[in-house]
Amino acid sequence: EVQLVESGGGLVQAGGSLRLSCAASGFTVDDYAIGWFRQAPGKEREGVSCIDSSGTITYYADSVKGRFTISRDNAKNTVFLQMNSLKPEATAIYYCAADRFSCGRPQYDYWGQGTQVTVSS
Repeated sequence: EVQLVESGGGLVQAGGSLRLSCAASGFTVDDYAIGWFRQAPGKEREGVSCIDSSGTITYYADSVKGRFTISRDNAKNTVFLQMNSLKPEATAIYYCAADRFSCGRPQYDYWGQGTQVTVSS
């Protein structure tokens, strides 16, 4: 069974850090592009970051460049999102998703259930 499980969310003060994890089962993360998305209340889902299947190409939304870092641990079959210098506008549910071809496609094959990130001012 294919599954993506996010963890690491929580409540943090502005300026703080969190590291989100996306643990995959039923497939290997180095065969897929893995993206992080977020959805705040009343807003559309937006792409935050993505790492391609080679693990060498990464993408970031302009709003998080220089503060967020995506990485992958093939041995753990897990993708991480290190989030530093968090701002209140980062408050959202964060989802990871897997695509068998590439980052940036309109439809991803698999989605996790999400983890809540709340940044207090």
